[in-house]
Amino acid sequence: MDKQAFWEALVADYENRTPKSKRHFERAIQYQIRGGSHNLRLFEPYPFYDVRCKGAYVWDLDGNEYLDFWQGHYANILGHNPPQITDLLAKSLQTGEGLHTGFPGAPQAELAEEVCKLTGFERVRFTTSGALCTLYSVMLSRGATGRSLALKAAGGWHGSQPYLLKGITAYDKGLSSRESAGLHTSCGEEIITTRFNDVEALEQTFRQCGDKIACFIVEPFIGEGGFLFLDPEYLRRARELTTQYGAILILDEIISGFRFHPGALSQLYAIKPDLTALGKILGGGMPITALAGRAEIMELCDPKAGARRVRFEGGTFSAHPATVKAGLTMLRHLAAHREEIYPKINRLGARIREEVPRIFARRGIHAVCTGHPNRVVPGSSMGMIQFPSDGRTEIRNPEENWNTEVCDPDMRERVLRLALVTRGVHTVHGMGSVSAAHSDADLDRMFEAVDDVAKLMASHGQHVQKR
Repeated sequence: MDKQAFWEALVADYENRTPKSKRHFERAIQYQIRGGSHNLRLFEPYPFYDVRCKGAYVWDLDGNEYLDFWQGHYANILGHNPPQITDLLAKSLQTGEGLHTGFPGAPQAELAEEVCKLTGFERVRFTTSGALCTLYSVMLSRGATGRSLALKAAGGWHGSQPYLLKGITAYDKGLSSRESAGLHTSCGEEIITTRFNDVEALEQTFRQCGDKIACFIVEPFIGEGGFLFLDPEYLRRARELTTQYGAILILDEIISGFRFHPGALSQLYAIKPDLTALGKILGGGMPITALAGRAEIMELCDPKAGARRVRFEGGTFSAHPATVKAGLTMLRHLAAHREEIYPKINRLGARIREEVPRIFARRGIHAVCTGHPNRVVPGSSMGMIQFPSDGRTEIRNPEENWNTEVCDPDMRERVLRLALVTRGVHTVHGMGSVSAAHSDADLDRMFEAVDDVAKLMASHGQHVQKR
């Protein structure tokens, strides 16, 4: 495929559609790096700038309408600005509640109780980002065990925090190198990686250095690594090994918490981790995360813990009043409407994962989709489009997800995104997540856009399907 010619045609079309966003971008880059504050939002050649979001749709400065599957980094399971949350927040602000106070606030305990009730954990402490949540999880693990090594599944993204910035996307370095400048030299030695879903590799790692491992952290549904579920046997063995060697098992459920049912994904696996990071959906569109887990570990946050105390203070805006109210409303809504919400979004997710590869195949292009459920997860509303270069029908691990000899990450992450945006559909990783606000008619619109893009790709010489 002449990808450069294809890209240039897309850029010209996009610039023609978004002149106001382009002008705003040119202004923004004078004061902000790349024109914003989160790299995933700042796609090339420049992002469109939203002015209104509602349900499944987003509108930009130029008046363009986009069907959105990014949905606030997968946080908006009810769609953008659901009235259940916005009406509550508007009322709170009118009655003198909602803005930051610096006091505990009664609703905070209610939210903590709801989290514990839905997930089965004993204690919760709130903070403001996934990165802080996973950072504190490692600190607590080190404090509880007196050890320093943090073991992670290669390909996992646990936020921009120094204890886990290793082995994320750098396939050419074996997903085992540090992936940020500015880290202390010891970080590379104190973070070790093992292969996602590889039981033998996990067992070998614990045999070699199990008595030095403070924690093993893994996403039961890995995001950056390719939208893949943990194999049930792998998670069961992880629980056995961490218990055997006295390490803390941490599940990063920032994405998966409340996504597949109104609780933690680990509950569907019938596995109880020591600590779990929860976020995104938890906040109902507001910024909050929760570290939940065993009381004896969480209580190291208490100043009375003495020499083993971990300074998990949470931050100035932790458990912000408006955020707590939004989160409590969201969790109660999901629990009360579980039989309506989850079957619907899982069905729509399955429809996308099945239909999009068929559309590409009809145009002679080989594509596959990850995000399929496994034998313990009844359904999935997530999906990632892949373009394998060797004819394979599945992507099995993060190494394959980022290996350019196996698939085409650039086509998935950069080119397809812009191609679909020019046709009024916004995706990340080729799709993203379905919300309860999406409909079958919305999916039909997406499929029309995908077919139009597939025709354009074929006209530029994209490789034909290998059989």
